[in-house]
Amino acid sequence: MKLFLHAHATHPDAHMALALAAAQIDAQRRQRDAIVQPTLGWMYLTDHFSVQAEALLAEVQQRWPGVAWVGATGVGIAANGVEYFDEPAVSLMLGDIPRDRFQLFSGVKPLSGFDAATAQVHADPNTSELADLVSELADRTSSGYLFGGLSSSRADVPAGQAWPARNVHIADGVFEGGLSGVAFGPDVALVSRVSQGCQPVGPVRHVTAAERNLVLTLDDLPALDCLLQDMDINEREPREALPRLRQALVGLSDPQDAALSRGGQFGTDTRVRHLVGLDPARKGIAIADIAPVGTQLAFCRRDVVAARRDLVRICTEIREELEPETLPLEAALALQGSAAEGAAHPARRIAGAVYVSCAGRGGGHFGAPSAELAIVRQALGDVPLVGFFASGEIARHHLYGYTGVLTVFPA
Repeated sequence: MKLFLHAHATHPDAHMALALAAAQIDAQRRQRDAIVQPTLGWMYLTDHFSVQAEALLAEVQQRWPGVAWVGATGVGIAANGVEYFDEPAVSLMLGDIPRDRFQLFSGVKPLSGFDAATAQVHADPNTSELADLVSELADRTSSGYLFGGLSSSRADVPAGQAWPARNVHIADGVFEGGLSGVAFGPDVALVSRVSQGCQPVGPVRHVTAAERNLVLTLDDLPALDCLLQDMDINEREPREALPRLRQALVGLSDPQDAALSRGGQFGTDTRVRHLVGLDPARKGIAIADIAPVGTQLAFCRRDVVAARRDLVRICTEIREELEPETLPLEAALALQGSAAEGAAHPARRIAGAVYVSCAGRGGGHFGAPSAELAIVRQALGDVPLVGFFASGEIARHHLYGYTGVLTVFPA
């Protein structure tokens, strides 16, 4: 595939922001070897533009006839090396994947009659039984692999002025509730990785007694005692104990999965969940998920250093998988020149990328505005990229939290 077209812009007026991004797309289309007729487009909007989502979708459909569109709103959106948080913005990408190799789906257009190998999914976080819907959709693909995230928005800007933000997702229509996306056939290659954002602070334990989301014992020990021990919390010193408890999270893994990877980081199948309550009388802990007996559980906390290291790891793995060990001299010189000019280049073997990160990782979490996407750009290379900051991330058949899901389409 040719390099995907990509653009991003910010402006208080939604249609002006789109016009600025469209001008970038049009300039790229005039370049030699550019995509002539795009077929699939991605559009991500910050929640400032959520009420204009229908109008913006109609405009991109008019500007680029014949393109199928998917996307979502986010409290922040991503582009190549750039994040937009707390400001109105749009991020676009257009590819030329053959039309018979993908199919859009939504609540009004279910996925049927198509040989789906993988799928990108956007969903409303307020949808009931969402985890089951994601798992069922994964079962309908031959690989069992989904990637994507849950739309996100907020009701108040920092100044305290409210606007009617919505959680919407896009699949040739604008939807609230349910899920939508695009399924890809077996001939569409992609490479996807999950980057964890939390660091285990204790051993991996096993749930030995639980009632739905209330974990009573871990390794036959009271769960609350395990929490206090692993998080180094002294219950007799409440002033110090409360801040530590607020930092506590749990990493859950199925019995057959590897809870930890090499280096002591969480494995890719580990889902991080919040503590939602304590039961001192029964010495149990309540978590934001169901933890059947046998589930592996490790207490953890958010860790910027670990998140940065793991993000570099997945970018490096993807780049090394796609780039050959040696490049012809012409390609190497072209890459060197494109890096100097800040432009993507087909020699990187990546046509385009989609990055979905947790809303809790964006903004200044990595130390500075746009720091997370700067890490991706430095480690992965200069490639067309779009994405958003979600209220939950999707990879394989799981819903995640505090992760980054990076998916690339090889050139």
